[in-house]
This record gives sequence, C-alpha cells and structure tokens, in this order.
Amino acid sequence: MLITFKSGASADVIMFGDAARNLLKVLGKDPNDETGIVTVEQLPGAITALKAAIDENKHQHDDVSDDEADEEAPRGMGAPVSFAQRAWPLLDMLEYSLKEQKPVTWGV
Repeated sequence: MLITFKSGASADVIMFGDAARNLLKVLGKDPNDETGIVTVEQLPGAITALKAAIDENKHQHDDVSDDEADEEAPRGMGAPVSFAQRAWPLLDMLEYSLKEQKPVTWGV
C-alpha cells in the first residue's frame, strides 16, 4: 500500500504504508486513518516532533561501536533505509508548507 502526502507548497511525497504510518505516529496522527491533514497551525509542532525523531534515530545509530557493527552488513544499494532517510522528504514538505502557509494532506 502506498500513501501520498500532498501540499500546495511542494511536490508529492509517496511512501510505502509501513514507513508512512511510522511517520504519522511521530506527527501525532492516527496511523490507521486513510485520510488526514496537518493543518497550518499544526505544522510547527509536526516539524519539531519529526526533527526530534530524526535526531534520536541518528544518535541510536551513532551509539553502535565499531566492534558491534556487523562487518557483513549490506552496504550501498543493499543497505537498509533508515528512519531518518525516509523522514527527510516529508520534513522538507512540512517546512515548505509552513513557509507557504499550506496544509499537508494524505489519502485525498
């Protein structure tokens, strides 16, 4: 399942359902809602929450020592995509939307 985030301030952001639902939780939205909106008034809080989650995710990965890192872990195109990498396009959309005073919607 794909979820498409839309805003009049930027291009659409399309994500697989599980990744999008994780991001919706961070934004304080019900991840099971098929449609929704981040209003202009909610954008500052959503941006702050998403930035905090990205920072937390980055610190979790930074805490792994070299000894703990799996040398056989996939690299390059085979490497898993982190939460932070998935969140950046949505964060950009939220920031552009705040600047342009446009809401962000999904499922509509």
